[in-house]
Amino acid sequence: MDFGRKGTQKQLKQLYSKRKKIQTKSAVNVFKLFLVAILFVGTVGGCLLYGMVNGVLHGSPDMGDIDVSPKGLATKVYDAKGNQIETLIASGANRSPVTYDQIPQDLVNAFVAIEDERFWTHEGVDVRGILRAGYYLLSSGGETTQGASTITQQLIKNNVFEGGAEKTLGARFVRKIQEQYLAIELEKTMSKEKILENYLNTINLGANCLGVQTASKRYFGKDVSELTLSECATIAAITQNPYKYNPITHPEENVKRRATVLQYMEEQGKISKEQQQEALADDVYDRIQQVNATYKTNQSPYSYFVDRLTYEVARDLQEKLGYSEDQAYSLLYSGGLQIFTTQDPDIQAVVDNEVSNPENYEESVTQYSFTVKITIKHPDETTTSYTENDIKKYYEKKLDFPNQDEIYALIQEFEESVMEEGDVVLNDKPDITLQPQTSAVVIDQSTGHVLAITGGRGAKTTSLSLNRATNTRRQPGSTFKVLTSFAPAIDAMGQTLASTYYDEPYTYNGKTFKNWYSSSKFAGYANIRQGIVYSMNIVALKCLVETVSPNLGFEYAENFGINTLIKERDAYPSLALGGVSQGVTNMQLTAAYASIANGGIYNQPILYTKILDSDGKILIDNEPESHRVIKESTAFLLTSAMQESMEDKRLNGLFSSSSPDAHLENMSAAGKSGTTSDVNDLWFVGYTPYYTMAIWSGFDDNSNIPKETDRDYHKVIWKKIMEQITAGKADIGFGMPEDIVQAEICSKSGKLASDACRSDAQERDSVVYTEYFVKGTEPTEECDLHYYVTVCSDSNMKVGPYCPNTKSFARLRLPEETTGSTQDSNLAYYSKQQCDLHLAPVVPIPGIPGADGSTGDTHGTTSDPYGNWGDYYGSITSP
Repeated sequence: MDFGRKGTQKQLKQLYSKRKKIQTKSAVNVFKLFLVAILFVGTVGGCLLYGMVNGVLHGSPDMGDIDVSPKGLATKVYDAKGNQIETLIASGANRSPVTYDQIPQDLVNAFVAIEDERFWTHEGVDVRGILRAGYYLLSSGGETTQGASTITQQLIKNNVFEGGAEKTLGARFVRKIQEQYLAIELEKTMSKEKILENYLNTINLGANCLGVQTASKRYFGKDVSELTLSECATIAAITQNPYKYNPITHPEENVKRRATVLQYMEEQGKISKEQQQEALADDVYDRIQQVNATYKTNQSPYSYFVDRLTYEVARDLQEKLGYSEDQAYSLLYSGGLQIFTTQDPDIQAVVDNEVSNPENYEESVTQYSFTVKITIKHPDETTTSYTENDIKKYYEKKLDFPNQDEIYALIQEFEESVMEEGDVVLNDKPDITLQPQTSAVVIDQSTGHVLAITGGRGAKTTSLSLNRATNTRRQPGSTFKVLTSFAPAIDAMGQTLASTYYDEPYTYNGKTFKNWYSSSKFAGYANIRQGIVYSMNIVALKCLVETVSPNLGFEYAENFGINTLIKERDAYPSLALGGVSQGVTNMQLTAAYASIANGGIYNQPILYTKILDSDGKILIDNEPESHRVIKESTAFLLTSAMQESMEDKRLNGLFSSSSPDAHLENMSAAGKSGTTSDVNDLWFVGYTPYYTMAIWSGFDDNSNIPKETDRDYHKVIWKKIMEQITAGKADIGFGMPEDIVQAEICSKSGKLASDACRSDAQERDSVVYTEYFVKGTEPTEECDLHYYVTVCSDSNMKVGPYCPNTKSFARLRLPEETTGSTQDSNLAYYSKQQCDLHLAPVVPIPGIPGADGSTGDTHGTTSDPYGNWGDYYGSITSP
């Protein structure tokens, strides 16, 4: 029994041992399979990971194509003397790059200490930094302030991947892998210093500042090279969160971050403990606020000159370099251009001051106009808007006021009339404008350089606002007489300053024209010089219609640079008087007269001389387009007449020269005034040997200048400006061409003066004067309009056989057909009937003086209008 029990136990043990061996073997096999599976999965996963990473890397930008230099640079604008006058900035372009050697070492150390302490030793990627960031990420439950990106990576993220603003985790992962790869590759080809230079010129440092130079200027008002240690740490503290650490708006946050920067610098051996404490004690934030206050004060909209400049540069980038409109404006505002303008800062200051000087305007004529958008919110959350047009319609009156208080009162009164219970005014601030307005442009006629532009009177409140000098078109009035009538007559039609037209009531195609000074007074014969000096409408009209033709006048206007005309609408007689469909701009008119001042050569006005790109290479070298409009001799003759228009002269007491108020005492000047028929526009455009300037004044709404006011104030402003900008310059006069000759002529016929012409002066102002002519056009024949008549000295009638004394005097032949009485009509009249006073021989009466006919006094009747001898002679009958 015992033996059997023992055998059974032995069998059981053997069986158990065998089973255990099987289980162990199975476990080993399973484990082997598990290892194989892991190896398989790892291999496959590794292959997949490798393939994925390789694909990501292959999708990276090519190193040869990437550019890590800063994108978006501010454009700088300089005046003619090299002063920076404006910075053109688009969003993301307020950046002024500096080179590495301009950046203080403390600033370099501050950024390296806080952003990438192993920057100088790693090869683009900081493995220790990645592990450190991962540790903090896990230990903080997914939140960390420890970054893993190196400065090189940040540079690539900002300038290659546009800031890294991916929307998905996958996209971010792809960018991160490519960023690290490119960082390693970049450091193989670019020095650490160059990487830092690009980085410090790229980063966002708050307050719309990009790069350390702009930040230094904005926060401390100084160049980056002048920053102290404390200021360097303040700027370096911003970059992690430009909004949170903005030292202007959040100084309490910046000061804490600055302390961290200084602590890191001290720990890394970049500064001593003493330097750290000294920097911490420096209260930079008071200085920042002071600079900020000054910055706000100095912030102003673009000037009228810069407003126009931006348009012309964008236009030229498109027309000359083939950019699209979007590309042109992008380059203008964020391309880091340098634009060198023609603006003379001294002249611009004079023009601005005189145009806006209230002493140059009568207080009685000064008014205020306004525009406004009133928004009213109703209880149901809807809104209603009103403008100044609604107010004007409601009150049925012109919206011009003697003071600003009345404007605010009117707006409030209007609001009360339209508002109901529960309504709330959301906005009602008016934009108030001084009236009348004024614009002025100054051009150097020899170069076409625009030296000054003022597009309005009063404070300029917005950039790209209404520019009355370059964008507003107004009727040019009598300034067009020279350009469209007299210039082509002399230049192309063989006329001279002595060529005459008969000034009389004039109707053409059913339209009756009159002179500016009177609707009923006319001079009779008047020549082109007088037409310019006295701005005679009828002379200009007849010259255009009878000699030039409206079509030729239109062509000359276009050659003078007036490009706002439409031939189908404007090639009519009214062109001579400046009656055009769309008007002209001040700059167009200034350039037109500048061509006369320049001896007949038109220079297209330019506002800049050259544009450099961000690398300092010439992008556009700007030269004005030029062409001859009129002969040099024509320009001289027109100038001579326009010089006289600025002298104080009168024509036989009938009317005065047009512009004596603009006369300059110490400088030669010539010019022409212009006033529209309803006195909506006042112009004076004139020039000296140095500058041409046009000034316009009027109401923006085209109202007329009140009759009771001085309508020559704009000429006085022109005079004040020109006197100042030519002060100290020699009066070199206007040179006379070699082909100019002189001749003494009669102003009525345009021919050589005769004795009869000189006798004309006994009854009125002399009609004889010395005139300039182009050689070969001077008259060779004597005047055939003046002639002598012999009449009875007593009756002024035709001499009879018994008239004892006669006299001769000059008379003037009139045109065969006239349309009305003129000043010359009186000189043409004399009685052609035979004398009816002397019907018998003289009967001597002793004792009566002259009764023997020897004294020139003769007998007559008591009704004799020429003598009083009737009482002595008694009645005489015919023989």
